[in-house]
Amino acid sequence: MSDLVLKSAVDLLAMISARKLSPLELAEEHILQIKRLNPQLNALIDFDEQRVRAQAHALDQSPAQPGPLHGLPMTVKASIAVAGHRCETGSLLNKGHIPTEDAVIVTRMRQAGAVVLGTTNCPEFLMAYETDNRLYGRTSNPWDLTRTSGGSSGGESAAIAAGLSACGFGSDGGGSVREPAHFTGICALKPTPGRIPSIGHLPPCVGPFSLLGAVGPMARTIADVSLLFRVLSGQADGDPFGAPVPLRGYTLENLKQIKIGFFEDDSHTPVTPETRQAVDDSVRSLRSHGFQVEPFRPRALEQARKLWWKYFVRCGAMLFSPLFTGREAELSPTFQNFLDIARQDPPLTGDELLTAWAEADTLRALLLDEMQEFPLLLMPVCSVPAFRHGERQWVVDSRPVDYLDAMRYTQWFNLLGAPAAVVPVGRSQEGLPIGIQIAGRPYRDEAVLGVAAALEHDFGYQPPPMAL
Repeated sequence: MSDLVLKSAVDLLAMISARKLSPLELAEEHILQIKRLNPQLNALIDFDEQRVRAQAHALDQSPAQPGPLHGLPMTVKASIAVAGHRCETGSLLNKGHIPTEDAVIVTRMRQAGAVVLGTTNCPEFLMAYETDNRLYGRTSNPWDLTRTSGGSSGGESAAIAAGLSACGFGSDGGGSVREPAHFTGICALKPTPGRIPSIGHLPPCVGPFSLLGAVGPMARTIADVSLLFRVLSGQADGDPFGAPVPLRGYTLENLKQIKIGFFEDDSHTPVTPETRQAVDDSVRSLRSHGFQVEPFRPRALEQARKLWWKYFVRCGAMLFSPLFTGREAELSPTFQNFLDIARQDPPLTGDELLTAWAEADTLRALLLDEMQEFPLLLMPVCSVPAFRHGERQWVVDSRPVDYLDAMRYTQWFNLLGAPAAVVPVGRSQEGLPIGIQIAGRPYRDEAVLGVAAALEHDFGYQPPPMAL
């Protein structure tokens, strides 16, 4: 039954519903896969097999009507509160922090019948595209253990790609579910902020991060990501960014009426030839299925990227400063690297912040106007595939590409507060996964997922050899 752990969540739920498989049997298979591969991957950092068995056994014995996620083994990034599990955001400064209450999304998971396997590794304070910290060390990519699984939801992506978990949740303030999905060959969605509540995330998604940040589903297929979005999204009391937006259904014919713009690069940061090929292959695939896909690149992307930098990097460093002042020696090299980058600019003044606040609204309006004709966009996720642990610069098309610049293709949509999904499409020369990003105007989450599902039809998840 070992291949069970690599099946889609939708298929696993169907097997449980048909009584071909029990929640306890499925939990046992995932426990075996975790014990076999987690020592190499270091994806889960808080896992107790007896606690997992107890949850699954309780579901087996429950007389209640099964929920829509009945018996599904899931993981949660260690920045989202799971009662009784460590939620330390990868920092020695939070060592030993164990929430007593679940985040809203975890409460909903449990109510839907999910089995919580444990929490997954992340970089310190989530401020990196590589998962490494002084508490638990680095998480490796199941396609190549010398490479990163990404960040900040890198533990989550590695666990799902290698079959340690059927699916789960990460968070994304600049690509943190999308880059790891791209690096490990799985799917993910950064939703419109508020459509999935962020209550219970550490640190809280407040200030600029109420727009930039979002809690998002990660899985091996878009069907699974869509299932998690349908079952677990919805406004929550106390979420200042929540809105009473109902789920919207799109037929395939509806989607084919929406014009999709695509671009291979942003004219500032080059992408690898294989990434460019993945974009071209995606365009051909969608056109062959009857979609309208035309070249289009919004003009305001570079302005959006500069504003994202101001909020995420400069403002982020300022917001974290009170947490580590006087304890700098305890910070990880990865977070120190983030601070070094942030400190290349002076601290934001009140005038700069106020101006940026106003400029963000103006720029969002400009981008939304530009996307009237093309409500959906197709483009790369990143300049490069998964990089080797500790790397911070690459040469692409004979040009040097720095660490944060390589990731710019996801950052625009955090500033826009827009949904964006990733689906695996291609491979690098080294055989590493390459994902493609589908983004849309705010609250077009279902359309983004619909087009991603159509694209996945010709491509999609393949298991890394070590998972078999």
